[in-house]
Amino acid sequence: MADIDIAEEIPLPAQQRPPVVTSGVIGWLRANLFNSVFNTILTILAVYLLVLTVPPLIRWAFIDAVWDAPNGQACRGEGACWAFIGEKWRFIFFGRFPYDAQWRPLFVVVIIIGLVLASCDRRLWGRRLVLLWPAGLVMVGVLMSGGVFGLRYVPSEYWSGLPLTLILAVVGMLFAFPFAILLALGRRSNLPAVRVVSVAYIELVRGVPLITVLFMASVMLPLFLPEGVTIDKLLRAQVAFILFAAAYLAEVIRGGLQAIPKGQIEAADALGLGYWRRTRLIVLPQALAMVIPPLVNNFIGAFKNTSLVLIIGLFDLLNTANTALTDSNWQGFASETYVFVAAIYFCFCFFMSRYSQRLERTLNRGHRR
Repeated sequence: MADIDIAEEIPLPAQQRPPVVTSGVIGWLRANLFNSVFNTILTILAVYLLVLTVPPLIRWAFIDAVWDAPNGQACRGEGACWAFIGEKWRFIFFGRFPYDAQWRPLFVVVIIIGLVLASCDRRLWGRRLVLLWPAGLVMVGVLMSGGVFGLRYVPSEYWSGLPLTLILAVVGMLFAFPFAILLALGRRSNLPAVRVVSVAYIELVRGVPLITVLFMASVMLPLFLPEGVTIDKLLRAQVAFILFAAAYLAEVIRGGLQAIPKGQIEAADALGLGYWRRTRLIVLPQALAMVIPPLVNNFIGAFKNTSLVLIIGLFDLLNTANTALTDSNWQGFASETYVFVAAIYFCFCFFMSRYSQRLERTLNRGHRR
């Protein structure tokens, strides 16, 4: 009887709400999109804008699009005219390169992309990659220029489109990167002459736009050459890209060098390592791992800045696309052209961004919190 009375006196627990879902799709939505009143309002507005824009875009790009037409007059409608891209894709990709030899720039694009992909595989880092790049660049030069192995000679004035964009960007960054390392080391050097020259070069080049550097390389430089001496226009543009990119990369690398703890350098000195061994084995690997995001940002910027070579009469991917719009039989399809070119640029830039994130996670495992 006493036990029954005690049980009756024990208060029942208060009624509680069910626990909030913290996993699965609902949990992700609650944590990322509806975790506050302000974020909830932004999410609703974003969904509203997507409802307004995405269905018309899908209708224009796919449902009402014209995929096959003999000319621009037969391609007039409410949807996109992808028949224009089907008609002009070879010119957009390869520009004025001889039509019957366009297999050569196609192989050049494949070789450059293959070299970049091989460089992304850490198992190939070392002597094999050092030997692979010169061999690949020699093949690129032979295929684009010709004049050997029975290939017809093609002047650099006819190099255009996607191969020219990749050559300017990839070769430019390939040679600018070691030059930038030397500039960054020179700016932090204890030798006054080396430091002054490095600082002067970096500040001078970073103080002018790329268009000015290209203009100087294309127009002003020939005025200072001896009579009868000429330098190829494409080579001048390539050197201008290298010099310009190196100045910006040098500042990024210098930031990484300054972030290295002084104890690392003192430990290397205590082990008896010289300056160059200390820099190569201890300082540079850590510094470059710290500045991967800004380095890739410069790579992406250099890839897109190749469109500025139009000012000196070279036609990269964007400029060949603009030239394709001048065909009197196919006029008025700028939207389709720019969407197509933007998709190509996005694929390359998105790949660089994603790979940089993966490489950063791999190299900075010991510093993650």
